[in-house]
Amino acid sequence: MLGKHSSNEENSIEETHAVGKISNNPEAGVVYDELHVPCPPHTTERKLTSRVDAHLLPFIIVLYLLAFLDRVNIANAKVYGLVEDLGLTGNQYNTCLTIFFVPYVVFEIPSNLLLKRFSPRVWLSICCIGFGFVTTMQGLVQNYGGLIATRFLLGIFECGMFPGCFYLLAMWYKRAEAQKRFTLFFSSTSLAGAFGGLLASAIGKMSGMRGYLGWRWIFILEGTLTCVVGIIFLFTFPSFPEEAKWLAEDERAYIRARLQADSGHSGAEKKLTLKDALHVMKDYKIWLGGFMYLGMIVPAYGYAYFAPTIIKGYGYSATMTQLRSVPPWVASFGFGMIVAVASDASRHRFMYALVCIFIAIAGLAILMTVHHRINLQYAALFLTCMGTYSAMPIMVCWFNMNLSGHRRRSIGSAWMIGFGNIGGIIATYSFLPTDAPYYRKGYIIALSFICLAVVATCLYAASILSENKKKDKSVHDVGLTDYEKTELGDHSPDFRYLL
Repeated sequence: MLGKHSSNEENSIEETHAVGKISNNPEAGVVYDELHVPCPPHTTERKLTSRVDAHLLPFIIVLYLLAFLDRVNIANAKVYGLVEDLGLTGNQYNTCLTIFFVPYVVFEIPSNLLLKRFSPRVWLSICCIGFGFVTTMQGLVQNYGGLIATRFLLGIFECGMFPGCFYLLAMWYKRAEAQKRFTLFFSSTSLAGAFGGLLASAIGKMSGMRGYLGWRWIFILEGTLTCVVGIIFLFTFPSFPEEAKWLAEDERAYIRARLQADSGHSGAEKKLTLKDALHVMKDYKIWLGGFMYLGMIVPAYGYAYFAPTIIKGYGYSATMTQLRSVPPWVASFGFGMIVAVASDASRHRFMYALVCIFIAIAGLAILMTVHHRINLQYAALFLTCMGTYSAMPIMVCWFNMNLSGHRRRSIGSAWMIGFGNIGGIIATYSFLPTDAPYYRKGYIIALSFICLAVVATCLYAASILSENKKKDKSVHDVGLTDYEKTELGDHSPDFRYLL
């Protein structure tokens, strides 16, 4: 339960297994009447949350790991000769990276509207099969035109993965317990980066088999794996709490109650429309969320797409380059989870996000100014990866969990990710072959955008503090019905934003 209780109250709640009255302390989050929904006698809140973890987290982690792997394995393929084999010249490789983000930016919100209509199980599984098939076909292209077409289709099928999974996560967990889950999911990118480097180093040895070079086998094998997993997910992937058949009715009622006590009524029964999207977009905090993510995406994709190229520039062979790309991702995963646990324990997001951002800034500053000192430059890659990929899940969780209800979360999360991925387009043109081996221009662009993230993060923190103060001074008992509170979402006078 969300709220500040005495230790005796907490013990009493655990013993009676009930959702009790929520404190009127502003730090406690929302303030709602007593729900009086008992926890089923055969379980406890902790056990039920563990069951949710087991039925939800493995699926979304594997899904996003495969999505990110299929998205960035082109960087591994480049090391094994993709550019030379297809005869790419000038900035054609960068254009192929860029075209992926066009549908990613345009179709995020429509994808979340479709996810709500068809359910996460159906929509996300179909998308998984789609981007797996396109990745496989990417291994068969013969020229620049074929590569750019498959990258565009990959963006169409992948655009719903990230906001859809964050939206799904936000509908299962309370805010005080969400950061660990968000970071674990987001860290699929780190696992994919590490796994991708190891897998590419192994697959690259298949070069020449059946007449295909190693870079083609990377796409063919990884895409085929994704298709198989997508077909399995079509029958097994989890959905929203209201549709969870693996829960008994009393368990579903309890989960709905604890989430309502934390964030208000979800409004799951309502259909989402374009009018809803336009209404949500009138909130300036939604725009700040987009700029926070935009500022982080540029260094994030700059690293994901070009780290193997940068490392190869240090004089390593293709196989050693793939292996050297693994440790920074592993370090990023471990550091991100430590930060997430601390963030949940302290019920705070803002300062953790800033600390991680400053670590990334330190790494980028070293890369921009230090040359011919390979060990220090390699260490700076660790700082950049750790800081960037630890700050991003904090920002996304913080923003998503400060939105209440299906309508505002589905649209707000899609906007944040969609708008933010404009940064992906910028990142792909930041590290050009003409700037090798120092890539000073790319590092300057990444630093500039990460500073934008700092400004947007500080403005967002100031805005929610201001909103909380206004609500504290206003009259709480204004006679609003549950339906009216649902329509207001986090604008409800009872809701308190988490800093």
